[in-house]
Amino acid sequence: MPTLHVRNIPDTLHSRIRQLAKTERCSLSLEVITLLDHAVTERENRLRQRQVLNRIRLRRSKPGKNTPSTLDMLREDRGR
Repeated sequence: MPTLHVRNIPDTLHSRIRQLAKTERCSLSLEVITLLDHAVTERENRLRQRQVLNRIRLRRSKPGKNTPSTLDMLREDRGR
């Protein structure tokens, strides 16, 4: 299993992570791995969502130049 060394962690962040590990009754290393896993998963999900939204935007049909606006169509429909 690979090893990751992280330097210059702010004292307050280190204390917060250590407190979380204590609360969860696990080692500091396990808590860091858990936090990293959650953060990476969340970032990957956001990236996938962004990609899906971009594909949806590309699929949207664009009205032609002679297409009346939706406001005009609503006004015409109300006038009937």
